[in-house]
Amino acid sequence: MNDTRLSICTAEHSDDTLVRSVVEQMLDTATAADVSELFKALADPTRVRIISILAHTEICVGDLCVALDMSQPAVSYQLRILRTLRIVRARKDGKHVFYTLDDDHVYQLYHQGVDHVKHQ
Repeated sequence: MNDTRLSICTAEHSDDTLVRSVVEQMLDTATAADVSELFKALADPTRVRIISILAHTEICVGDLCVALDMSQPAVSYQLRILRTLRIVRARKDGKHVFYTLDDDHVYQLYHQGVDHVKHQ
């Protein structure tokens, strides 16, 4: 084969409407990178467990440590990643910092993922 490009479609096309349409719907590079980072954050079981707790209640870091049986630095590290990506948000009350999911999008994304995994 002299052509270095591989073709997966064997039909002859005189109309590129479909290709133009999908290109218009395709995510731009920056948005695709942001979505990829979101899914990378959700690829860690500890972070998913944190989200599973926060999907039901606001909770302080100390109680998260007990629930997860993890040290405070380890939990704080995971929360920092989640906060940077706007998956969770923090609220300070005196010496305590309470965490909750950032918004309903995160709640829905979490539940859609669980529903998909549990679907037979």
